[in-house]
Amino acid sequence: MLETVTLPPPEPLDLPHPGRAPDERLNWKTSWPMLLVHVLPLFAVFTGVTVRAVVLCVALYVLRVFFITAGYHRYFSHRSYKLARVPQFLMAFGGTMAAQKGPLWWAAHHRDHHRWSDTSRDIHSPQRGFWWSHMGWIVCDKYNGTDLDRIRDFAKYPEIRWIDKHNWIGPWVLGVASFLIAGLPGLFVGFFLSQALSWHATFFINSLAHVFGRRRFATEDTSRNSFLLAVVTMGEGWHNNHHYYQASARQGFYWWEWDPSFYVLRALSWVGIVKGLKTPPERVLQADRIRDGVFDIGMFKAHLNKASQFVEATEPAAVERVAVADAPGSDGLAARRRAVEQGLQAKKERLEGFVSGSLASAEELARSTRRGERELGLLEG
Repeated sequence: MLETVTLPPPEPLDLPHPGRAPDERLNWKTSWPMLLVHVLPLFAVFTGVTVRAVVLCVALYVLRVFFITAGYHRYFSHRSYKLARVPQFLMAFGGTMAAQKGPLWWAAHHRDHHRWSDTSRDIHSPQRGFWWSHMGWIVCDKYNGTDLDRIRDFAKYPEIRWIDKHNWIGPWVLGVASFLIAGLPGLFVGFFLSQALSWHATFFINSLAHVFGRRRFATEDTSRNSFLLAVVTMGEGWHNNHHYYQASARQGFYWWEWDPSFYVLRALSWVGIVKGLKTPPERVLQADRIRDGVFDIGMFKAHLNKASQFVEATEPAAVERVAVADAPGSDGLAARRRAVEQGLQAKKERLEGFVSGSLASAEELARSTRRGERELGLLEG
């Protein structure tokens, strides 16, 4: 006899925001330096491009991406390894050279992304469009502040708070050094071009890593693994791996998954700079695999959200078509409009009830599957 399971009341679906609030729009006054960086490399037409400037551009690109991926992301956001206070400060300072604000701001917002991933509270969900997830959320005013409660573990260090507040120092030091090393070509190509390239490479994780690629593990979001994104971001492209097991300093879980940021961290651990380097245990690697039949709750929720969004978008259009079809002043127009509106509302409520019930059942199935995986692992162990 089957046991009856009582499901909790389903929560409302998390739908993308339909529009942009005033504080979610591009602020030209504060964003012009970022836009200018994309124009300044063109001045290389007048200064020329030297071999030294090109080498500097490649070196600074790698340097910036490493400090964002290994520092801001894997260390300050997820604490996937340990550093003493001096190398911790150097990692924070190195991150500021990538001009993505301070480590506390970056990590606090990233933790919020993981907490609300692919919901209406996700700060840079691609469900709101490519532009928003790629750059829009950065160049608006909504997320200028830093919630220090989300990053209290690092906000307790005065030197980290100082570099977070004075995060402009890193880019200026790097810009002056680029000019001294390779002159004006070093400034326009070595510094500004590498800056623009490193921005977009890391921003692609927000805008593309939940859209393109393959899913290995069943997670409650839509994260994907992409070799191409892993190449340009020094290992960050294994995004489904990361969302599945966030504590790992290694995001390419297998030897064939390119992850240079982890290779550098492992080398630093050999000389004692990095300690407590976390990697996924074998039991984690073998659990929750979609190919083994584990229910993919993340994609299920995404498809249901799209269906509900479609219903929301088509309802007013259907009513408008009825109004256009009838001549103005027709006696039956008001009655027909009310009938259409009531009919659509009833269908919408039935669909939402079905979707919400299905979502609750799917979440219960996903939880049961994960519990079963853990129990089987204990029995086999």
